[in-house]
Amino acid sequence: MTLAIVWFVVIAFFWLGYLFLEGFDFGVGMLLPVLAKDNTERRVMVNTIGPVWDGNEVWLIVAGGAMFAAFPAWYAGLFSAAYLPLLLVLLALIGRGVAFEYRGKVDSERWRRNWDRVIMAGSWIPPLGVGLILATTVLGLPLDADGNRAGSAFAAVRWDTLLGAVAIAAFSITHGAAFLALKTSGDLRERARALALKLLPVAMVPMVAFLAVVQWRAGTLWTLLSFGISALAAAVAWFRLRADRDGQAFAALGVVIAGAAVVMFGSLFPNVLPSTLDAANTLTIEGAASSPYTLTVMTWVAVFGAPAVLVYQGWTYWVFRKRIGTQHIPVVHAP
Repeated sequence: MTLAIVWFVVIAFFWLGYLFLEGFDFGVGMLLPVLAKDNTERRVMVNTIGPVWDGNEVWLIVAGGAMFAAFPAWYAGLFSAAYLPLLLVLLALIGRGVAFEYRGKVDSERWRRNWDRVIMAGSWIPPLGVGLILATTVLGLPLDADGNRAGSAFAAVRWDTLLGAVAIAAFSITHGAAFLALKTSGDLRERARALALKLLPVAMVPMVAFLAVVQWRAGTLWTLLSFGISALAAAVAWFRLRADRDGQAFAALGVVIAGAAVVMFGSLFPNVLPSTLDAANTLTIEGAASSPYTLTVMTWVAVFGAPAVLVYQGWTYWVFRKRIGTQHIPVVHAP
């Protein structure tokens, strides 16, 4: 196995980490004005992701940075073709981060509700944009012989890539509801669990449809197996939610997105960006990779840096593992 293939697998893992961790993170934000009945419950929802949301976003930076360093042609071809969705994603992430910090700065219900709307918008746009970008890299772009996009700036926006965007967003909101069922207590937890039970069958429709398209166009026997595991895990998650086993349901949803990632990147291998114009213009792993020296340096950095990051993030989740409820939110008395 060459270093280029190793880094392809590593980048796929980074994207999986982002989809899993930011999936429930975004889902909580999507549900903020919907699930909570008052500001105290909204504070509980924000607090469930408060210690981890910024760390979860690091996975997007690492995934993009690794693509840039290890496969510059892949990075340039994909992101230049999807720069409009990517710009919207970045603006949404900025607004969302600001909203988390600012919503509690003024004791005004109108102030908080406006920032809550920013959080909701900033939680819907990124999964849609990231889903569109990942669907594009799996299903391809109209690339010419030089690896440049042919056509308009909206070449990445097609029915199949939009299906991928909806699939990721639908999974995120369901994952967020399951996470809230796992992390909260009382009435909020019961409403979150009931909503997750309703959302899960609906959310799997675009996910199954998108994975079926990917499998039909470029899948193999082992990606078909992953497809089946992903669908089975979704059923397990639903039954575990019904049985009031929130942790098992949340873990099963992790298997769902892991299986989806295997289908996507397994179907893509050994390419990194297919050309829909001519198969000869497709960017391959070996053809788009950086020099062996660059990949070697990156590997040594990752060997020492990645475990430290994983240990730190795991420790963060362990420290803040307990459920929280409205009883944990201090009452603020106006002067």
